[in-house]
Amino acid sequence: MARSAHDRTRSDGKSADRCSRATDRHRTGHVRRFLRRCGGRWRYVSAWRSTVANRWRIGVSALDTLERIGNVASTYFVVWVLLFSGAALLTPETFTWISPYITPLLGIIMLGMGLTLRPADFKRIVERPRDVAIGALTQWIVMPLAAWGLTIALSLPPALAIGVVLLGAAPGGTASNVMTYLGKGDVALSVAITTVTTLAAPIVMPTWVVALAGEQLQVTFAEMFTSIVQVVLIPVIAGFVLRLALDRYAPRLAAAGLNVFPAISVVAIVAIVAAVVGANVENILTAGAVVLVAVVAHNAIGLAAGYGVGRASGMSPDRVRACTFEVALQNSGLAVALATAYFSPLAALPPALFSVWHNVTGPALATYFSRQSTETADARAASTGDD
Repeated sequence: MARSAHDRTRSDGKSADRCSRATDRHRTGHVRRFLRRCGGRWRYVSAWRSTVANRWRIGVSALDTLERIGNVASTYFVVWVLLFSGAALLTPETFTWISPYITPLLGIIMLGMGLTLRPADFKRIVERPRDVAIGALTQWIVMPLAAWGLTIALSLPPALAIGVVLLGAAPGGTASNVMTYLGKGDVALSVAITTVTTLAAPIVMPTWVVALAGEQLQVTFAEMFTSIVQVVLIPVIAGFVLRLALDRYAPRLAAAGLNVFPAISVVAIVAIVAAVVGANVENILTAGAVVLVAVVAHNAIGLAAGYGVGRASGMSPDRVRACTFEVALQNSGLAVALATAYFSPLAALPPALFSVWHNVTGPALATYFSRQSTETADARAASTGDD
């Protein structure tokens, strides 16, 4: 018997319901399988994110620890220099093996200083070249004349007098760059003055020695140029380029490096001073008080002249610090080498003692400048907060 239209409609409805329920079950199965797969992957992603986060926290903690070590090392710079200098006097053989590595250590120090430089630093030098000229001229004039005056006032023997004059005519040393760095001075200005005075040393040094000591000094421009390129220019440029890359791709690491490298510089300087002391124990122990007076007075005159000229010429505080160190801290290692090669071992004694003494006064003054800069910054921040 034929079905009525109503029966056919009911049957069609039931069939549609069964198809709909089957479709829903099929879709639900797909969804469940998809969720199970996603769940597994999500657990994997979550575990990966947790691992990365933990490693990041460990890395940040390690960087913070290195920063604290750097701050402690810089704060007690003078203590380390005196402690290891005394140890070198007692057991020189413990430190003399470092002597062949002095140049690489200086290169590491200069690399650290290159990390402090930015394009804006060199832009300031181009905008104010007079500061470079003032620092270089002050060193070229004050230090040789001060050395000559001390040899007369203290009636030094000819060999010692030549050593003091060589010291006064020497260019700025890398120690001045390091002290400027640690004393929060203008490192770009310091490096610029060191470069200028060193490149001019083949002319300036023989001129002053002939005029003041009556002796002829033989040194080639190529030797001096090679030294400044290897010890200063290449490491500084490398540090500068590295800083640009870190600022762009790893700013956190760049910020940490600025705090870590002072500790590395401290270790390198202490090692260099200990090596120099260990290699000159006999000369240091037999040196008369008059030589020590000459070295101390010469360094004090340079510090006072650099600071006074910097202030009088209207330099900013960071540039005054750079000028102070550049005028007073000579390349005593170069003076020692030239004295030994062209004169006598006795002539090398004043610059050898100076290499120790300026690494006492330099860190002491750098520590003072650093604290003064920090206190000034804190005072300004407090004043800004009150406003």
